[in-house]
Amino acid sequence: MGPLSARLLMQRGRPKSDRLGKIRSLDLSGLKLLSEHLDPKLLSRLTQLQELDLSNNQLETLPANLGLSHLRILRCANNQLGDVTALCQFPQLEELSLEGNPFLTVSDNLKVSFLLPKLRKVNGKDASSTSSQVENLNRELTSRVTAHWEKFMATRSPEEEAEKAQADFVKSAVRNVRYGPESLSEFTQWRVQMISEALVASGGTQVHETGIPERPSKATAAQEPRARPMALKRSGDVSLSLSPSKRGCPSPPAHVKGSPMGSDGSQPALDLEPLHFLQCHSKNNSPRDLETQLWACAFEPAWEEGQAGATSQTVATCGGEAVCVIDCQTGIVLHKYKAPGEEFFSVAWTALTVVTQAGHKKRWSVLAAAGLRGLVRLLHVRAGFCCGVIRAHKKAIATLCFSPTHETHLFTASYDKRIILWDVGVPNHDYEFQASQLLTLDAASIPLRLCPVASCPEAYLLAGCEGGCCCWDVRLDQPQKRRVCEVEFVFSEGSEAPGRRVDGLAFVNEDVVASKGNSLGTICLWSWSQTWVGRGKQSTLAVVVLARLQWSPTKLAYFSLSTCPDEGIVLCGDEEGNVWVYDVRHILTQQPPLPAAPQAPTQILKWPQPWALGQMVTKTMVNTVVANPTFTYLTALTDSNIVVIWKRP
Repeated sequence: MGPLSARLLMQRGRPKSDRLGKIRSLDLSGLKLLSEHLDPKLLSRLTQLQELDLSNNQLETLPANLGLSHLRILRCANNQLGDVTALCQFPQLEELSLEGNPFLTVSDNLKVSFLLPKLRKVNGKDASSTSSQVENLNRELTSRVTAHWEKFMATRSPEEEAEKAQADFVKSAVRNVRYGPESLSEFTQWRVQMISEALVASGGTQVHETGIPERPSKATAAQEPRARPMALKRSGDVSLSLSPSKRGCPSPPAHVKGSPMGSDGSQPALDLEPLHFLQCHSKNNSPRDLETQLWACAFEPAWEEGQAGATSQTVATCGGEAVCVIDCQTGIVLHKYKAPGEEFFSVAWTALTVVTQAGHKKRWSVLAAAGLRGLVRLLHVRAGFCCGVIRAHKKAIATLCFSPTHETHLFTASYDKRIILWDVGVPNHDYEFQASQLLTLDAASIPLRLCPVASCPEAYLLAGCEGGCCCWDVRLDQPQKRRVCEVEFVFSEGSEAPGRRVDGLAFVNEDVVASKGNSLGTICLWSWSQTWVGRGKQSTLAVVVLARLQWSPTKLAYFSLSTCPDEGIVLCGDEEGNVWVYDVRHILTQQPPLPAAPQAPTQILKWPQPWALGQMVTKTMVNTVVANPTFTYLTALTDSNIVVIWKRP
């Protein structure tokens, strides 16, 4: 499609007229329009236009001066828009459709609400809840920017040039003023800059809610119903499927059991407190659903380059037919994806660089989710849709993980006793994935946990299986595309047979592996390099044990362990609802011989379960516990449909 013409506008406009100034409704959908095809000089002649449909085109931006001041309805679904600030030129807009624009985020939804004070509907949904959220954010941000102004100016000398000081203040405010979940940081920084600039322009005298558009009065919305003892909260119209909701409760003081450990007795206990209790996987959002089993969770990595110490507070959880994405700071369920008839067992994150039709590069956070039906669903979380499904296995998928070195390489492990390495590729211009199968790894038993070897992830893959711990060569420069296990690891001294089930497996650092399940009541720390160097041509190999950690003596299985390599932390839940925390840095640095007896946990975390669950159950198990890389947030999943989020102050 080339540039628009007056003749085309009159053909597609309503009512039919030979004068552009009389057209009130215009349908320009499905014409493959690019942004440069929207000629402001031509479109500004539509002086009475009230409804415009630009859906199903290839627009990346909207020109800033279209002159359509009377526009009330705008449809821009299924384009490639990456920015919404140009919408401020339509102050009378009441209805807006932006569905199917994969580069728009939650922050863009809030920007839309801020820029368009008369907006009533977005994507067919009532916009009042988002409007209220924006007003609350504005009030808090204005207060914080004002406080930052007072603090900032108090440190400046009278001799300092005023213009430079004001410019420095704006930069300082954008850098330092923070509020709300990380997923909204783009919006909050955008607003902080606007508020700061307005404050500077007024000389610091305008400290009210700067720049908030005046909204028409409306009746106060009915309050959300409350389910005792859990309060219902909503995060707005930004879900993948259903409107995200959670049931939570104010957190009681944490009960911490255990004493500081360490070779010198000086290692302090970790300061953690329960922050949120959530029931976001309940069937029909019922507070009485304490049966839905939660299986796995994973923190979204901080993909931003050049940010030392950057970490995420966004965690994905799966269980039942739902995948939820939660902001740990606020406890808000940012997104919820449901697949009726599915039971999700595993989730994993990656980030893909996508090139638009105009050649612009965009960074996507993609969440892979899989389970009972053997399908892998690739979810574009920020935009809010499933953009690909891989029919990976004929039986259920137990676990999956992305390669740490190849962002498109995904391992899936199934109850069919196979592990498959996929290249999911990057989505095409229609945002569709075309996955290809790279390797098939045969196992003697069901693989339960996958773990690329930290020091050589492109070469070897470890798996904890029902029959023990196994290793495969996954180098892609080898000719065989179907491979058997290279080595099975033996954990008990003097035994020639592989060990028992290994249902917990993770690297603590580049060399040390933590594994669980091969012996009751302990977690084993062993050296990959010292074990592998003695391999030779052996098909079974005894691991070089560095230490054993004391854990629950339960005979129950499938309590998954996890690690925080940067912090030297090992985590595991148990059948009593406890979280066992081990700070193993002293073990990793201690010279042999290490103590033969299993070493006690640094501490055991508890919370008052009957109170948290409304006294509807007397006991629950923690089967999965994961922390973000800096160990500031910890997420525990229970067998009673409860997500517990802890925070380290």
